[in-house]
Amino acid sequence: MGVTEVVRGRFGLLFSARSVSFLGDSLGLVALLLYVEASTGAALAVALLLLAGDFTPGLFGALAGAVGDRFDLRKVMVTCDLLQAGLVAVMAFVLPPLPVLLVLVAVRGVVAQVFQAASRSAVPALVKDEALETANSALGAGTNGMEAIGPLVAAGLFLALDVRAILLIDAATFLVSAALLARLPALPPSPEHQGGTLIDNARAGLGYIWRTKAVRVIGLGFFAVVAFSGVDDVAMVFLAKDELGGGDSAAATLYAGVGIGLVVGYALLTRFAPRFSMPVLLVIGFAISSAGNLFTGLAWAVWSALALQTIRGLGIAALDVAINTHLQRVVPAAMLGRVFGNLYGAIGLAAGFSYVFGGLLLEHTNARVTFVVAGVGGLLAAAASGVALFRTRRSDSATR
Repeated sequence: MGVTEVVRGRFGLLFSARSVSFLGDSLGLVALLLYVEASTGAALAVALLLLAGDFTPGLFGALAGAVGDRFDLRKVMVTCDLLQAGLVAVMAFVLPPLPVLLVLVAVRGVVAQVFQAASRSAVPALVKDEALETANSALGAGTNGMEAIGPLVAAGLFLALDVRAILLIDAATFLVSAALLARLPALPPSPEHQGGTLIDNARAGLGYIWRTKAVRVIGLGFFAVVAFSGVDDVAMVFLAKDELGGGDSAAATLYAGVGIGLVVGYALLTRFAPRFSMPVLLVIGFAISSAGNLFTGLAWAVWSALALQTIRGLGIAALDVAINTHLQRVVPAAMLGRVFGNLYGAIGLAAGFSYVFGGLLLEHTNARVTFVVAGVGGLLAAAASGVALFRTRRSDSATR
């Protein structure tokens, strides 16, 4: 099934909603970063803003996923969009001091975590099984494409608008997303879902992941790869300026490399992903994304580092499509939200750990060493994940 046919169906509403809201997210992040920098002038304040939005929601991943498993997914997603619109509107109208802003950003991040788990769980209900690879690839292309152009759009808007106006545009994108998602059919919870409290459901989700070896291996492998590879966000500017002798434009260019690779990778995967076994594609993605960091540390010029980071983006697209598609196929519908909530919550925590690890490593070595360590560690995690997945599949085949 081609990508055009997939996007024209009911899935197209989810695709459009997520693309629009991701564009708004990108605009809003740029606006908030500039507001915090202008109002505080402190690098620590900017770091705290990023941690509030990325790291804090990861602490609530188990509960976030449980919400989608308990209630109609359409209602969950629409409610989350309306809540995010309200929270961003409050930020826009009030422009609060940093402590209040951090709380609002953290709360919005938790709501977004609920939305993301629910939206990933909704995909199998909106497309046929054989179209899952194409649907997940298209979704990745739309969301990451909007994130990639968001800063450029923000730069243009700032020529005529201020922070408050751009945040209001961000809030409006959530309202557009909610209107699109409201047109989806009802997506009720699985009949197999068990009752109990939200805490009980969250605990059951954690238990399922730990008992199910194939899911546990994927989760641990993904966590390890991100824990190593996330340091590139910290080290990139130092590599560009110190080791490669570039300026601000060179650093910005290198940061764009992964985004270019993601967009190209998702576009290619909409056509070619169905030809791969998803566990194989997952390990390939782990390996390519990690090797991209390893060889970036050995790059001799800005253009070569850009090419390697673009290749790294191809690997990230591959592992993203593989993880989402494989879990959507093998995890029971009644547990899918909790698996996604826990998985991507843990990834947020891994990214936070990686920022700290990367900062310490940079302080005691240099950017080249940091990239090489990140790449080698990621490749070891990829190899361990591949061996564990192979053994799991062989064990499953032997017991049938």
